[in-house]
Amino acid sequence: MDCSSSCCSLDLVAGNGCTLSVEHRAALQTSMVLLKKNYKFQRVLLWGKIFGLNRDYFIAQGRGEDEMLDKKNLYSFNCMDWFLLPSATDSMVEDASIAAKRRFIGDPSFVYERLEMSEGQGGAAEGEATVSEERRLAATVHQIDEDASVVPRGAFVKSPRGLVHVNRSFAGLSHSEAKKLDSFRHFRKAKNPNKKSIEEMGDLSPAIDFLDTLSDDIPEGSWSLQRECAGNVCVLRSLLWLGLTFYHLPMTPQHGYIYIGDGTKNLNLPFML
Repeated sequence: MDCSSSCCSLDLVAGNGCTLSVEHRAALQTSMVLLKKNYKFQRVLLWGKIFGLNRDYFIAQGRGEDEMLDKKNLYSFNCMDWFLLPSATDSMVEDASIAAKRRFIGDPSFVYERLEMSEGQGGAAEGEATVSEERRLAATVHQIDEDASVVPRGAFVKSPRGLVHVNRSFAGLSHSEAKKLDSFRHFRKAKNPNKKSIEEMGDLSPAIDFLDTLSDDIPEGSWSLQRECAGNVCVLRSLLWLGLTFYHLPMTPQHGYIYIGDGTKNLNLPFML
């Protein structure tokens, strides 16, 4: 969620009981402004909070000219001092699977270890796979963004140069549109661009319909769509990454999402539906 409206937005996503303290909110109001200036970001978003056994990670996300590709993630322990996370790669995501089911410690230098068996010329051999918590944190933030970052249809527009910008003319979804899962998109590179039929694509606009819809997610039923605050706020919660909450006020451009959880994926979801 945008740092400029995070104080009001946090109250809209607090229905699951997770929010930030008054001290952390006050610190974020100051540090986010400095973060935007020092790193020359065009926008700074409060991404969320990942619980650790000893210390918690607060995550911020800075965006540049291209909202989708020009992103940098930072972490902090006190909402004042921020440290840049390395960019996540495929190998980093694979290495992070070593500790996929373990809790975060709260120490970026902590190293997770796993004993692996590999077949060699002389028979079976033992090997040790390791990954630091900082690299695991970067991979986890990337995975959550890939699986569960949400925006309303039309909130972002793709320019002829291929850059993704905030749609300044977006006035929000209507109340009837906000009740449908088809009205919400994954904010990532499209993975199923040609899944729709020719008849369905006739009603779409290439400038705003360049993202995957949530209704195409597998397994079906991995999102909970509800109306709160007397029906004035649309709230989406991910059942795959428990703790990710998205909000949107229909008929207004206000929307955003935040993740507050332990950073572990709900691998049992297919058996729960």
